[in-house]
Amino acid sequence: MLAEVNLFGIYVAPFSIYALVAVFVTLVVRFLLWRFGALAWFWHVPLFEVGLYVCILCLLVLYV
Repeated sequence: MLAEVNLFGIYVAPFSIYALVAVFVTLVVRFLLWRFGALAWFWHVPLFEVGLYVCILCLLVLYV
């Protein structure tokens, strides 16, 4: 687990860094799913994307 990050004199919680990394990982996975046509399999794509983001965020918090 990361420690607090000093950003110009303001301490930032490690969870916010995990959340930012999860956004970028989700964008990459979403692009790959769109590229291969897998997003058409889902009934409610925005709901799937939110669930994907939450799953990636949980995995980052658990394993990084």
